[in-house]
Amino acid sequence: MNTDIVIIGAGPAGIFTAMELLRRGSKEKILLLEKGHSIETRKCPKAQTGRCMNCKPYCHITTGFSGAGAFSDGKLSLSPEVGGDLPQLIGEDTVQSLIEYTDSIYLEFGADTRVEGVSEKEAVKEIRKRAIQTGLKLVDCPIRHLGTEKAQEIYYAIEQYLLHNGVEIRFGCACSDLILKNDTCIGVHVAEGQNEYDVYAKQTVVAAGRRGADWFDKLCARHGIAHAPGTVDIGVRVEVRNEIMETVNNVLYESKLIGYPKPFKNKVRTFCQNPGGFVSQENYDNNLAVVNGHSYKDKKSDNTNLAILCSHNFNEPFNQPIEYAQKVGELTNMLGAGHILVQRYGDILDGKRTWQKELSRSNLRPSLPDAVAGDITSAMPYRAMVNIINFIQAVDHVVPGFAAVETLLYSPELKFYSNRVKMDTDLNTSIHNLHCLGDASGWTRGLMMASCMGVLMGRKLAEQENA
Repeated sequence: MNTDIVIIGAGPAGIFTAMELLRRGSKEKILLLEKGHSIETRKCPKAQTGRCMNCKPYCHITTGFSGAGAFSDGKLSLSPEVGGDLPQLIGEDTVQSLIEYTDSIYLEFGADTRVEGVSEKEAVKEIRKRAIQTGLKLVDCPIRHLGTEKAQEIYYAIEQYLLHNGVEIRFGCACSDLILKNDTCIGVHVAEGQNEYDVYAKQTVVAAGRRGADWFDKLCARHGIAHAPGTVDIGVRVEVRNEIMETVNNVLYESKLIGYPKPFKNKVRTFCQNPGGFVSQENYDNNLAVVNGHSYKDKKSDNTNLAILCSHNFNEPFNQPIEYAQKVGELTNMLGAGHILVQRYGDILDGKRTWQKELSRSNLRPSLPDAVAGDITSAMPYRAMVNIINFIQAVDHVVPGFAAVETLLYSPELKFYSNRVKMDTDLNTSIHNLHCLGDASGWTRGLMMASCMGVLMGRKLAEQENA
């Protein structure tokens, strides 16, 4: 079949590419391919079963229209300092302008008008002062919180907008390969159930998200698409009582702290803070179970959870950072018999595992009930574990009580980012007529930056159409 523009992946980057093309008056035929389901048919059975069912052929939390965004905590970071390295490619001012524009679209489709973390200036100063005293940097990023359940409503409205305005969306379609002629991409090979066929297009946009990072890395190697080893984040999800995080939750909603703890001085950061939220499980290929966090608008727990991630950048000759992180996750899953592992911080310091019966004795009850008590240090690389322990101790000076004996650490928390694709400022790769966006490109992390990159791609394609 033939089309003008084929987009691989209906996550935020792919969605906003199509949307911006429509808003720019494009007459091009747009085909959006997504291997998951439509937003309204994505269902996680855990709500009924109480435990992860390890759905096949893919996890409905990570795959489908809007990608992982529909089932995440749904936070839009409104600062160029957060969400990856896109400012390095196109400039911070351009990114800020894209954020403001993209945010206005989310508002059009029903996002909450409230912005967190911008009202209490003096309280923010006090938190920053404590961070400075302990060697941490506070990034007080304004946050628009969609909420896990509200995000699904917003993305459903966006899905319907695209369909009603002529965008063809094919669900259950997996792209297996690119079709190249010399150094030009002319389309993609698609598997739809038992059927396989080719889609020929003038422009091909890969927006496969973090879920498709490993797949696209293999395509880069196969077709010689210029790229460089990217960062991989290995860490834990930390859970504490709301009372511990109360001040930070009220003032900032999400505290983004960055440090470079001794002795290794890797970058360590907090990420995806969920006040009153719930720790969750996501499943990737090869039965890999990883931990994440959700935060709802209406449903609240007694706890706050957040990720602590240690960034690893590898040099030659090693060029398999994603595989490295997967091995860490697989080892952790092995210790937990396929489940997420949880351990008390105090037990880590004491050099002992956590037993299931010990979890019921604390003020803090796990919000992921099917997590298995154990010893995450038996699987976590030494360098990452030491960095995380020292970072938690530093955070305790900013948030007293954070490094309590009963603080829970869930593992593995892994962020797979594709090897960074080499592109120019017009988002052209080394292959003509091939573009790569969002987390699959290695340039963005999270909803807002991926959405912004999609907007930029839509504008560039519209300009080519009108040239």
